[in-house]
Amino acid sequence: MRADQEDEAGDRASGGVWYRPMVARTTDEGHRSATVLELFFDLCFVVAVAQAASALHHEVAEDHVGDGLVGYATVFFAIWWAWMNFTWFASAYDTDDVAYRLTTLVQIAGALILAAGVPDAMDGSDFTVITVGYVVMRLAMVTQWLRAAAADPPHRRSSLRFATGIVVVQLGWVLRLALPDELGMASFLALVAAELAVPIWAERAAPTTWHPRHIAERYGLFTLIVLGECVLASTLAIQTALDEDAALADLATTAAGGLLTVFGMWWLYFAKEAHELLTSLRAGIVWGYGHYLVFASAAAVGAGLAVNVDYLTDHAAIGARASAAAFTIPVALFLLAVWALQVRPHHLGRWHSAVTPATAVLVLASTLAPEPVLVTGILVAVMIAVSLVTLHRPGAVPAP
Repeated sequence: MRADQEDEAGDRASGGVWYRPMVARTTDEGHRSATVLELFFDLCFVVAVAQAASALHHEVAEDHVGDGLVGYATVFFAIWWAWMNFTWFASAYDTDDVAYRLTTLVQIAGALILAAGVPDAMDGSDFTVITVGYVVMRLAMVTQWLRAAAADPPHRRSSLRFATGIVVVQLGWVLRLALPDELGMASFLALVAAELAVPIWAERAAPTTWHPRHIAERYGLFTLIVLGECVLASTLAIQTALDEDAALADLATTAAGGLLTVFGMWWLYFAKEAHELLTSLRAGIVWGYGHYLVFASAAAVGAGLAVNVDYLTDHAAIGARASAAAFTIPVALFLLAVWALQVRPHHLGRWHSAVTPATAVLVLASTLAPEPVLVTGILVAVMIAVSLVTLHRPGAVPAP
């Protein structure tokens, strides 16, 4: 490495440069990995994820299932979309100068405002605070895109499209607060469609130079954090149950099933290298957008496990089947989402590809089992074992 490269690497690591032109990074840059700022960004965002999962847990346990699911889906979209937009932008334009870091910290502040507004949004449909936090995060992204437009002429049109689209949609979110309640869901869906359309429209002008390995790593790290939140949520629920002298046998089977399930979810997600699938803008859009289901279902698994602990300790207002479904449905959804995004596209053979969706069906059926959480954990563990056997059997399709 040349001396000037070493100086730049040192400046990038320390944030020692006040301002650096925001030019596009290359798609084939070597050793492109997540930065400490990105990791800090994720950790702050997981606060909002934890708030959403906790609110879902309480809504379902109190038999407000419909309101809880709708509130969770809408709140989680705001969390996921703001996280995703920063992640893809940083993959192409991470200058890591002081200006970039300060703007990112503003986005983090917006995430914390959003997290503070989650209970009101899910309990009483008051989206004022959560909208303020979301708009703060998104307008900070406008600043970043304007910097890119000024410093990177080849991608100026796409950068300006991103900035314009974000501003227009944020105006829509603010105006939505003044609409009557009966238009709340229709306006939400319209604005979601607009948000999803902005990157597709902007990238058509001049595709940004996101890095496939970096993107895959960033998504994998956030998946790890969300799975860790599942473990934390279930641990706190079981600790509360133990403090109340709940039945140890029931808690033990629930804890064992929960751990087996989370271990299996981790194994499935990281079984293959995801960056190999990110070969085009279309593939990146499908894969990136599809992760809404991966992240949301993973966080909901922890909430569902907590609901089952509530049921065992007589703190849930719902019955056995509904409590079981609060766990089995998000597990099945996670399995199907990961299968569609990261297992099936690798074309590892008919039998290997069929294992995961078959397990998802059996997990849903385990809702009727006497010990649904334990049965789910066993099914997921068996799925991993069968996948390994079919992948390494004689005549199996070799891994790409």
